[in-house]
Amino acid sequence: MGAEIPAPLVVTDLTVSGMTCAACVRRVEKKLTGLDGVTATVNLATGRARVSHPADVPAEDLVTAVGQAGYEAALPEAAVPDGREGTDGRERDAEAAARRERERLVVTALLAVPVLVLSMAPSLQFRNWQWLCFVLAAPVAVWSAWPFHVRAVRGLRHSAATMDTLVSLGVVASFSWSAYALFLGGAGDPGMRMPFSLLPSASEGPAHVYLEAAVGVPLFVLAGRFLEARAGRGTGAALRSLAELAAKEVSVRDGHGERSVPLEQLRVGQVFAVRPGERVATDGLVVEGSSALDLSLVTGESEPVEVGPGSALVGGAVNAGGLLLVRATAVGSDTRLARITRLVTDAQAGKARAQRLADAVAGVFVPVVLTVAVTVLGFWLGAGADPQAAITACVAVLVVACPCALGLATPTALMAATGRGAQLGVLVRGPRTLEALRHVDIVVLDKTGTLTSGHMTVAGITAAPGGLGQETVLRLAGAVEQGSEHPLGRAVTSCARRAPAGQPLPAVRDFTATPGRGVRGHVDGRTVEVVAPEGELPTALRAALTAAENAAYTPVLVRVDGRAEALIAVGDVVRPGSYRAVDRLRRLGIRPVLATGDREAPARAVAGALGIDEVHARCTPEDKAALVGRLRDEGGRVAVVGDGVNDAAALAGADLGIAMGSGTDVAIGAADLTLVREDIEALVDAVLLARRTLGTIRANLVWAFGYNVVTVPLAVAGLLNPMVAAAAMSASSVLVVGNSLRLRAWRPAPARERRRRRTVQR
Repeated sequence: MGAEIPAPLVVTDLTVSGMTCAACVRRVEKKLTGLDGVTATVNLATGRARVSHPADVPAEDLVTAVGQAGYEAALPEAAVPDGREGTDGRERDAEAAARRERERLVVTALLAVPVLVLSMAPSLQFRNWQWLCFVLAAPVAVWSAWPFHVRAVRGLRHSAATMDTLVSLGVVASFSWSAYALFLGGAGDPGMRMPFSLLPSASEGPAHVYLEAAVGVPLFVLAGRFLEARAGRGTGAALRSLAELAAKEVSVRDGHGERSVPLEQLRVGQVFAVRPGERVATDGLVVEGSSALDLSLVTGESEPVEVGPGSALVGGAVNAGGLLLVRATAVGSDTRLARITRLVTDAQAGKARAQRLADAVAGVFVPVVLTVAVTVLGFWLGAGADPQAAITACVAVLVVACPCALGLATPTALMAATGRGAQLGVLVRGPRTLEALRHVDIVVLDKTGTLTSGHMTVAGITAAPGGLGQETVLRLAGAVEQGSEHPLGRAVTSCARRAPAGQPLPAVRDFTATPGRGVRGHVDGRTVEVVAPEGELPTALRAALTAAENAAYTPVLVRVDGRAEALIAVGDVVRPGSYRAVDRLRRLGIRPVLATGDREAPARAVAGALGIDEVHARCTPEDKAALVGRLRDEGGRVAVVGDGVNDAAALAGADLGIAMGSGTDVAIGAADLTLVREDIEALVDAVLLARRTLGTIRANLVWAFGYNVVTVPLAVAGLLNPMVAAAAMSASSVLVVGNSLRLRAWRPAPARERRRRRTVQR
């Protein structure tokens, strides 16, 4: 009997509501992973659960499991392929919830502030002031704190204790003691005065009321969570801006003229118009027109990109020039913008190793705090302390303990970092990618399409002295090459069309092409030949020929009416940013290695120009994968950067695979990180961003753990007022989120320097 074949795994995203701290996250994850074959990662900041489960486990079972944990879950909303409708619906729900929380906070503040002022300023306490405070505090303790009470009871029904349990118990205990003191403890006498101290202490006479704690705890916790949620929405701003790049309507041109249709009705192959100032509706190829595109929000490219017939466009780019007619090549979820959005969303669903430890601690945190609070109450009562001092210490322990910061430490930093990375043209798959990137010490670089442009380009033109001149010769050569389909000819023509003259190239007559030799034709009454160099050449052209061969470029000779006029060097030129990128990698302690399938001469030329010492030429895909394995065996932590099918095996086998966004889908699929910008400097930005992000996460976790290590013992010792404890607890979460938000404004050092220079110049 054969072995049973396991059911294929399916990934489902759930929206989980009701989670307030890391203990909630731990409980939801535990409930989901209790199902056979299910693994789950829950993100507190986004309220999302990413669940991997067998196909025979229906998604409804996942929703039920979350419900059994005491929370509400929903499957993703039905949406158009680009997910825009679902996003809009979620945003409306989030805005409505934020509005309700703001209203609750405002009402709570109006009721709580008079209680706090009277309780903290004895000179303002008038006759029967305590009864006014009681009347104002009752709605706060019941209505304002109602969400905490509901979630605490829900957790109790499921044998779970969360941050809401601590807040609810703290409010109930302080308000109940105050009611006892007013009605039975003598605190309700008309002439009662109560001093205020940050350090709780027992006093003779009537029992103290702690109405300031009963209203202060809900007020400060609600304020903290409101600010925390507001800041959390800020960490996801980049992802929302990506969603907003998608156009809602598109102007389609067909045999019936031009008509405006919803974007979801656009089909591959249809032609649509993009006017100046409009966004490109979807990925496509230009069929007519020329313009400049602003790609800064899509790829991080700061400079406008010139496009013309045959140019590939990315949906979401802004047309900064003339009218373009574009043929759609991808729509909906297949577009580059949709893939970028999915990568960013997927990255935000993950967890760093440190966060998993924090979640494990949070899973037992609340039960431990409850145990400590009960122990503190019993200890102080057993030691003969005043009951109100014992209750005060107990309430302070309940209120000050905060697992919220633990749960927010990583996801908020990760959301801010992945969003900022997307703006800079760097897409990461998750926190493990950032962790791996931080520790990389060797980077294996492909040549073609990575360090170089990946297509034939004119690298240099040398004109013979006393001749027609460089501009005229290039114009004639470009004109005669219009009839050629050879890559060298297309490179010469393309360069001639970009010349400053701005006039169209003249027509060519009597065009002939000789295989292996070159082309010939008549342009403006002259006989123009673009051929392989041969025979005697002027001294200047001989020197140019030698330089081109040493640089592994292909030289072509331009003759006009039989006279050698210029030598044009054509080749795959090094990207301008490659020089700075390789130098910056070395400064970061990362050793660059060049591995390419190209010939030895061009590989050595590129390596020499960039200062790369280790070169491997004529590498097959197997050779590249073997090289990566050898470097890893030697103890290196290896990243591979590539853009082609031949790089896929090496990308998958490295500690970290990095794909150029202009590369093949195979390479991008095998990579952990994608550089959307066609600029290898984005790799350096990614390394710096990874180091800054992990430093931020560590700082968040140090604060989250350190806060509890310091404040809980103070509360146990009776040295912390419950109202102060509530303010400190709320501040801890806000500080963690605020620290993460600093990543949104992070800029690579060279970018900051360039901006400083522009400011000085102005």
